[in-house]
Amino acid sequence: MRAAIFRNGEIVVDALPEPEPSAGQVVVKTLACGICGSDLHARKHAHRMVELARHFPGRKPMDLARDVVFGHEFCCEILDYGPGTPRRLKPGTLVCSLPALLTPEGPKAIGYSNDNIGGYAERMLLSEALLLEVPNGLAAEHAALTEPLAVGVHAVAKANVRGDEVPLVIGCGPVGLAVIAALKIKGLHPIVAADYSPARRALAEKLGADIVVDPARTQAFATWAEHAAMSREQQAARPAMQAWLPALKPALIFECVGIPGLIQQVFEGAPRDARIVVVGVCMETDRAEPMLGIMKELNVQYVLGYTPEEFAHSLGLIAEGEVDAASMVTATVGIEGVAGAFADLANPERHTKIIVEPWR
Repeated sequence: MRAAIFRNGEIVVDALPEPEPSAGQVVVKTLACGICGSDLHARKHAHRMVELARHFPGRKPMDLARDVVFGHEFCCEILDYGPGTPRRLKPGTLVCSLPALLTPEGPKAIGYSNDNIGGYAERMLLSEALLLEVPNGLAAEHAALTEPLAVGVHAVAKANVRGDEVPLVIGCGPVGLAVIAALKIKGLHPIVAADYSPARRALAEKLGADIVVDPARTQAFATWAEHAAMSREQQAARPAMQAWLPALKPALIFECVGIPGLIQQVFEGAPRDARIVVVGVCMETDRAEPMLGIMKELNVQYVLGYTPEEFAHSLGLIAEGEVDAASMVTATVGIEGVAGAFADLANPERHTKIIVEPWR
């Protein structure tokens, strides 16, 4: 079978052996797989990923001397089952799954592994126990966005929303857009979103942002403060010792960029007692001034991934039309187009989410 393979630091197209399912596993045809920002980071910072993986006992790092097939945002069609598998879904059924294989040694990642082929291949293996049937005739390229939406749903869940906050989303790439969609579903308004790209700001509005900011022209925290001003009644209800503080509603800030310097910028711009959720994945060593966090009593929450329940919920949100996932898809490519798509995604005006269709 054909696959787009990460080999010697580049994405190349080559043939791989057909996957052979073990007990509990399913052979699937990959219908659609999104290119994630983490894949772009992995191509550029693979050695850093390997280095950091050593801090987690039991996690097998990638061997960069061997082939890796990326791809963890996928929708597939069931082809066949391994021995001793219940076969609860018929061949031909469209499914999504957490990007993991269940093994006797525990769950193993799909997509950043030498052993478990990801979605940039014509066929792959999944664990039957993790399969979710795609409902409502949802198109495969839209079902494949379950995984990135689940990241946003999880980030908002970890933020412990009370309902009185005014959120600020910094960065409107796929992760930031997923956070905006999840905030809208949560009913939290107004949602302020900031991005340098006009195209991404337009998408942010489409997915639920109430106010969008171009940081090249307007300071994002200043715009946030304008829309977070307390009413006179709220000001009057504050304890006397808080009267000297700016009369602002609680800040809930989502950092969805993941480049060095962003957390420091948030520390500098955030108001006192802000809750900061770090969703963007920075692959490089970064620095921030702890004293800013101390003096402002900032609360910082790092997040990763999602729970199985959040993943299933996200698929339902897309299938029910509660999230306009289709608006995020800006192109589709076959296996031969993956390397070019990695380059194209560097320009936010051209693309937000490119879907790989290995069967093309």
